Amino acid sequence: MELFSDRPGDQGLPGRQRALAMSAVMLLTIMAVFDGTMINIALPHIAQSLEVSTSAAIWVTNGYLLTTVMTLALFAALAARVGFRTQFTVGLVVFVLASAGCAAATSLPMLVAMRLLQGLGGAATLSIAPAIHRSIFPNRLLGRILGINALLIATCTAAAPLLAGAMLSLLDWRWLFAINVPLGLVALLMCIRVLPNQKSDTKAPFDIAGAIWSALMLGAVIMAVEAISPSSTASSSTTPSSIDQASQQQWLRAAAFAALAIVSGVAFVRRQRRAPAPLLPLSLFSSMRFSLAALTSLASFVSQGITFVALPILFQSVYGYNALIAALLFIPWPLGIMLSAPHAGRLSDRHSPALVSTVGLLIFSLGLIALALLPAEPNVWDIAARSLLCGLGFGYFQSPNNREMLGNAPRELSSYASGVLSIVRTFGQCMGAACVGVALALLVSSTMTAQQSLPLQAEALHYSLWLAAASSVAALALSYSRTRRARQESAAPAEASVSRSQS
Repeated sequence: MELFSDRPGDQGLPGRQRALAMSAVMLLTIMAVFDGTMINIALPHIAQSLEVSTSAAIWVTNGYLLTTVMTLALFAALAARVGFRTQFTVGLVVFVLASAGCAAATSLPMLVAMRLLQGLGGAATLSIAPAIHRSIFPNRLLGRILGINALLIATCTAAAPLLAGAMLSLLDWRWLFAINVPLGLVALLMCIRVLPNQKSDTKAPFDIAGAIWSALMLGAVIMAVEAISPSSTASSSTTPSSIDQASQQQWLRAAAFAALAIVSGVAFVRRQRRAPAPLLPLSLFSSMRFSLAALTSLASFVSQGITFVALPILFQSVYGYNALIAALLFIPWPLGIMLSAPHAGRLSDRHSPALVSTVGLLIFSLGLIALALLPAEPNVWDIAARSLLCGLGFGYFQSPNNREMLGNAPRELSSYASGVLSIVRTFGQCMGAACVGVALALLVSSTMTAQQSLPLQAEALHYSLWLAAASSVAALALSYSRTRRARQESAAPAEASVSRSQS
């Protein structure tokens, strides 16, 4: 049953402490969003500065993502033992020190090593950020706060490309990492003072085997995605036979990592059923509404992951817009989230979060279908209007769905629920990127000329957008099924009350 009203222990922190704690978490969120978006934009500058290829510099991004994904479940479980404040503080310290190390890096191996360390700090903090929101706010305000958090992320997503462009035109790329140091120190001072240090009193040994299987499973999925991503390293001197051989090796490597992910996943589930203190308690999924919210989130982030990869390629390679126009065409999406997310959060505190998020998914699905139906030569305003519709729908979906997940998990399992939320989001985005990579790899050959590949590239990207629309429709069906379950659950107490009064 969903926790719409406050209960003992649900009141959160007093007003001033609550504001400081929320500010600390939001500062970390700003750093994480800026760090991901701005570093991606800076990759060509980093490659040129360190005298390496752009394909090699991609590991500046992939290294961070890999360590973050591999350790999300581990840190979600560890937080219940060491406490929210302890883990968040240590993770923040690691993130800030690693940021300073990135800024001081003089070679690519050093920079990648610092990014791996930064990923550990990011996983330790981001894995429990939603759980911290639940611990510092009363449950009746949870939807509103999650809406504000979605607004913050959307604002940073919209501002990051413009800020990165401005900084890179005036400063060295190292300042993109160095800016995390003062922000992190401010957040650190606030969280030490006010963050609660909730932790369990379990004496059972930590599930090391579960942590290993979890890391192998999640890491193998990321490596499989990386393996099937289209390679941009083929040179003009590369022969067709060597390209075909490289393509075969690429698919074999992806298949090997996928097999490792499946084996590790099966072993992880078996371990969780037998472990006295499992890394991820399977009892969390005994709530059907929690499970449906997690599956809905996964399907929706697959859709988002596809569009976030497919659209920039479509804008630049197919429609012929330059990089600046392509970046500006992305702004309507986060702008839509900024407009809708705060209202969605407030609505989910007063009405059924499942219903609000279902309406949002309906709008989101219509927006994705509209993007898939883009004409061969659309104008800027046509693209912007369709992207804005997607953003509005996603804003109405995301924070109510997150509230549904957290609200249907016992408070003592909040850190685990927060970890699941982070995992399905990251996994969905990675799977979306993989779908675009597969579509391009199947339809476009490296031996083709630019003129030959352009129509096939456009076809692959439009197939990807239709797949994104299909995934969002699947999420809509899942979300609608839980609204029926919510109505049944709310009707059951009323029927029981009538039955007792009649007797």
